[in-house]
Amino acid sequence: MTKSELRKKYKSLRKNLTLNQIDDLSIAIANQTLKLPIWEHSFYHIFLSIEEHKEINTDYILNILAGKDKNIVISKSDFKTTTLINFLLTDSTVIKKNHWNIPEPVDGIEIDNKKLDVVFVPLLAFDKQGNRVGYGKGFYDNFLANCKPETIKIGLSFFDVEDEIEGVYESDVRLDFCVTADEVYGF
Repeated sequence: MTKSELRKKYKSLRKNLTLNQIDDLSIAIANQTLKLPIWEHSFYHIFLSIEEHKEINTDYILNILAGKDKNIVISKSDFKTTTLINFLLTDSTVIKKNHWNIPEPVDGIEIDNKKLDVVFVPLLAFDKQGNRVGYGKGFYDNFLANCKPETIKIGLSFFDVEDEIEGVYESDVRLDFCVTADEVYGF
């Protein structure tokens, strides 16, 4: 399937999930992340969930990261440049929803992309080669392209793997892993 076909399919599938299903799947995905070979690193970037899009509730992974005393980094979207500005999550970080209902830090200690060891990546679908389909704006491809090459990229998905995503661009950044409620896929 093409990216646009997959986008449509998975937005529809997500729309049909109940809040209880989202919560149960999000907990299972968080538990699966514990199987990943990533826990010796220091700086972990994670997205904050857009509830209105029925995204994975990343609060459970945030709790794991905090419990392991990791440096947690969250971002703010710059829609003019389609880039993400990263900030260290601290006890004093103020988070507000922007115009598109994306929870973001108001300000804080800015963290350079090159400092990030692990990035949890939002997506709608992924394939057996580690390609992903997001919302189509290119924020994460731009962001990941500016991380160091060894940064570990981990997708989080409610749904199972697709065989192949048609129309992948050379500039699309592949995942190293994708975590579902039942499985950890490595690429």
